[in-house]
Amino acid sequence: MSPDLVFAICNYGVIPAWLLLAFAPNWPATQRVVHAAFIPLLLGVVYIGAFILNPDSPEGAGFDSLRGVMAFFTAPYAALAGWVHYLVFDLFVGAWEVRDAKRRGIHHGFVIPCLLFTLMLGPVGLLLYLVIRYAKLRTLTLDEGV
Repeated sequence: MSPDLVFAICNYGVIPAWLLLAFAPNWPATQRVVHAAFIPLLLGVVYIGAFILNPDSPEGAGFDSLRGVMAFFTAPYAALAGWVHYLVFDLFVGAWEVRDAKRRGIHHGFVIPCLLFTLMLGPVGLLLYLVIRYAKLRTLTLDEGV
């Protein structure tokens, strides 16, 4: 498969999980699909595959400078791996926001905008959720305990 096709499958493949988080957070299927390890495991295999299919880094590529990272992402499979990395971790954070809000009694309506921002702008969504969480609970801890 081409990196473009794998990108499209992964990119659009996570959208149902985001929709479940936003509109059906308590549905049992959401629990089985989104809060299980299936999606991260599958995307993890894609991530590893992208590196295996692109063993040679472009000249000057590396993680020790911005210029090196930019060079690394000029290779299609490296860019694919980077995007899959975002997809996995943003979905993980979005699922955590939903679970955490439920545990802490934060109305789901406040979480939906956080999910949108987490999907589109990762850290901005997490920041928004933490601000809402602080406003309600007056705590900045990430401790899972309630």
